[in-house]
Amino acid sequence: MKLLTRALANAREGRLQKLLSGMTAFSVPSLAFEIYLEHYKGSFGDKWMWTPIVLTPPLTAAGVAGVFSERAARTWLPAFSALYALDGAIGVITHLRGVQKRPGGLSEPTYNLVMGPPLLAPGSLCLVGALGILAAVVKREK
Repeated sequence: MKLLTRALANAREGRLQKLLSGMTAFSVPSLAFEIYLEHYKGSFGDKWMWTPIVLTPPLTAAGVAGVFSERAARTWLPAFSALYALDGAIGVITHLRGVQKRPGGLSEPTYNLVMGPPLLAPGSLCLVGALGILAAVVKREK
């Protein structure tokens, strides 16, 4: 009960750095596994398909380090998180281009948006990256 009370007090005071760092570290590997499976289906036909896989180990390590070190949470974690979020934004663009390249392009949305690359899936990288960036600006738990 005391742990829950302390967690709620930290949240009210905006002290969430360890929690956000841990959430980032925990979210990235499972997301990368899903990305790997989907990009494997696409035969890694574009070099950009490898970037979320390559960014996973350093971002996961930075998230874990951010749980234990305020310095890591304010330096390494936001740096790798920003790269991950940027990669997600680039992914939305490349997925849109992938849909446009299919026969009929965007004029056949009922087929190409379903059978083509998932248009907004890379946005999940932006969200996870935002968690890591946010961890750098909030206060550390007591």
